[in-house]
Amino acid sequence: MSDDRLILALDVPHAVAGLELAQKLGNNVGFYKIGLGMLTTGGLGLANELIQEHGKRVFLDMKLFDIGATVEAAVRGLAQFDLDFLTVHGDPNVVRAAMEGAAGSRMKILAVTVLTSLDRADLDAALIQQGDIPDLVATRAGRAFEAGADGVIASPQEAALIRALPQSQGKLIVTPGVRPQGAALGDQKRVATPHQAIKDGADHIVVGRPIWQADDPSAAARAVLAELP
Repeated sequence: MSDDRLILALDVPHAVAGLELAQKLGNNVGFYKIGLGMLTTGGLGLANELIQEHGKRVFLDMKLFDIGATVEAAVRGLAQFDLDFLTVHGDPNVVRAAMEGAAGSRMKILAVTVLTSLDRADLDAALIQQGDIPDLVATRAGRAFEAGADGVIASPQEAALIRALPQSQGKLIVTPGVRPQGAALGDQKRVATPHQAIKDGADHIVVGRPIWQADDPSAAARAVLAELP
């Protein structure tokens, strides 16, 4: 049986490739992330097929951001797919709207804090307020929790800081930017190993290329799981 603390990011070109990968992985992986990159190439159909026909869990990584009424309507529509997780930007007004849209469903809303591909120079270029990234992440996480978010998305480097927040009790911490020992960083800048991420308080780790680009994805998935405490 799979360990659902591992979420595999299906960052492949289209739904057909995603389904082929899921079938190849079999029982090694039970939880998948489908993101914006696959939205126009069958992502929602794949999500439904993985859930309904293969008994998998699915995390839809849309990072929704819009006016409240639009976010609420979009989330309400997506709730019909029986998803486990859906991401929205961590602004409190966006989180509150998403929680309204998800009401009555089992889908959990996860608030994005600061993308794991960004560092302080990137935030400066985007005119984001001054401050160390861990402090900004913790502040955004706390505000998202207060707005009702079921959990947050943050780099594993901030997991311990978020878990220490009083508001984090009973909330989920999901960490992309996780790289097994010796793996290339790719476009990630704030990373940690699977073991360290879980040890620091993450409930789920998200791993993509180190698994699906491997010669043997099943073996790569098992190697990641072997690193978990």
